[in-house]
Amino acid sequence: MLSYVVRRLALLPVLLFGVTLLIFFMLQFLSPVERASLYVRDIIRNDRIIEGIIRRYELDAPLPIQYWNWLVGKRDPDTGEVRGGILRGNFGYSRTANQYVVEMIRARFPATLELTLWAAVPIIVGGVWLGVLSAVHHNKLIDQIARIFSILGYSLPIFVFGLVVLMIFYAQLRWFPPGRLSDMASQIVRSPEFHRYTTMNTVDAILNLRFDVFFDALRHIILPVVTLSYFSWAVLVRVTRSSMLESLRQDYITTARAKGLKPKDVINRHARPNALIPVATVGGLQVLTLLSGVIITETVFDYPGLGQATAAASVQLDVITVLGLTLFNALILVMVNLAVDVMYAFIDPRIRLD
Repeated sequence: MLSYVVRRLALLPVLLFGVTLLIFFMLQFLSPVERASLYVRDIIRNDRIIEGIIRRYELDAPLPIQYWNWLVGKRDPDTGEVRGGILRGNFGYSRTANQYVVEMIRARFPATLELTLWAAVPIIVGGVWLGVLSAVHHNKLIDQIARIFSILGYSLPIFVFGLVVLMIFYAQLRWFPPGRLSDMASQIVRSPEFHRYTTMNTVDAILNLRFDVFFDALRHIILPVVTLSYFSWAVLVRVTRSSMLESLRQDYITTARAKGLKPKDVINRHARPNALIPVATVGGLQVLTLLSGVIITETVFDYPGLGQATAAASVQLDVITVLGLTLFNALILVMVNLAVDVMYAFIDPRIRLD
């Protein structure tokens, strides 16, 4: 398995190189004036200054030269400072966030990661459990309820469900407010006595032994987690149910039952491990979606993560920010796919990653 992981990691630069090529060619749809925003904080209206930036950084040069400058940066002939270069962590300046794209990702990704960590466990555990339960009790009452549950999750738009739970549990009951923290908790988090270890509020609150901040952050994150879980359960339940039904019809399951094995052992030791292979793929994609920033959910609940930043940049046509987030999401995609492939060997011992 170690050799397989090493080979996949060795392919990582090749995959990212392909992604950078794709994004670079997408940049060519922008004019040199628009691409000049990679090097300046604001859009300068002076045409002479813009033309000087274009010549200085060769934004109208042949494509290979532009691509190289975009990757590694271009040295300013006057100051000697290297400007730009995505390999140096410079994805450009975000007009919507009023900061560099890397700084915006560094500030917002912990919020998205925190939401992902809280949502991933109920999504995967709940979806797999309901799917297996539905398959084991095929065509019985619990199966019918799970199927209706899944159909409703598919048909009901996620923003509608989010607005409904927000209206009930915040507007009416005042239990779970939107946002990430209340004003009181925000003041505590910003105080010098509160140490920021991970920038994830729930984790840092526990490490600082501030359980008042922890429960406040938990109140704000519950509704986004419930909304994401319901939508993802609809997908995982259907996939798990179909895969589990197929496994239960196999000959080795019939043989195991004929040998007198307990029904629990037949399901847990024989049927479920084989059924979880496609579920692992779908579950990995669900986690990838969360890590990339769930645009609708974060927007509905005013949650300051990457999804909300992507929505704001898209509405304001901030192409530089959108492309920077796309490149970051591509890196996450490659790493999650690697983790899912490695997970296969733990789910099914017959699979060997050599």
